[in-house]
Amino acid sequence: MCVLGVDLGGTKLALAIFSMEGRILAGESVPLENRKGTEVGKLITEHITRLIDTVENQDNHIRSIGISVPGISRTDSGSVWAPNITGWDDYPLMSEVKNAAGKIPVTIDSDRACYILGELWQGNARGCNNVIFLAVGTGIGAGILVNGEVLRGSHDIAGATGWMALNKPFLDEYKDCGCFEYYASGEGIAKAARAILKEESEYSGELKNKNPQEISSYDVFTAYEYRDPVAVKVIESCIGFWGMAVANLVSLFNPEKIIMGGGVFGPAISLIPAIREEAVKWAQPVSINQVRIEPSALRGEAGVYGAGFLALRALSKIR
Repeated sequence: MCVLGVDLGGTKLALAIFSMEGRILAGESVPLENRKGTEVGKLITEHITRLIDTVENQDNHIRSIGISVPGISRTDSGSVWAPNITGWDDYPLMSEVKNAAGKIPVTIDSDRACYILGELWQGNARGCNNVIFLAVGTGIGAGILVNGEVLRGSHDIAGATGWMALNKPFLDEYKDCGCFEYYASGEGIAKAARAILKEESEYSGELKNKNPQEISSYDVFTAYEYRDPVAVKVIESCIGFWGMAVANLVSLFNPEKIIMGGGVFGPAISLIPAIREEAVKWAQPVSINQVRIEPSALRGEAGVYGAGFLALRALSKIR
């Protein structure tokens, strides 16, 4: 017996078959390649159907399916809001997957919840009751575990930390993604570098031969390693924002740990001591000295592990 975890991101789809003990038996990753709307839904159902058939041909059975989505999963309707996928303002994902999966139970949750559940199951949150996964990738969100339960809020939107107000005055640019995400997400890092380069007519650093419109956060981190002045300016600004965000989360929730994850952490893992130093300036002084700030143990697989845990946990509720 096994379970299937499905992690839908803004740019790729990852799937993994897990043993009941949490070991990955098989996995695959597929780029979305600018698919939108029903094309993404079809990609998901096609891969789920194929994996169900593959497992059954090996005399095994997928007992449950868990799906992580990059946005809001509406429990009542089974629909999904995913801002990075065109046409997914109210997408009927649950009904589509159930049609493909037949009698196999299906559970859908936000990527924020799945990140923290994955770490709780097989990562750095094992044994914790109060822990936060701060996910910094294309966007920013947080999975928040309070007294052993995922904090969801009244409409399943808790953890939308990209909208933290960390600067003033308010700018129109914050409307679509939030203040924190605008400055300190992967996309925010790239945008900040492009803006500075546009103003630096005599710049001759590591990024000079890059097409400004094609600069990514990865390029900025690479340039930062060479102490490129533009990259240093951008990353030091991000350290400030990440530190303030960590401080706010520590002061609000008094967690045992804050786990830094997502695609940016990654290359930003080495910055965690500097982020902690910044957080100490802002946070509740007793709480900040009690919390541990660690990188994700599961790195880019936290979401698919969390989806696998959703599937496994659903079985215990069905019984």
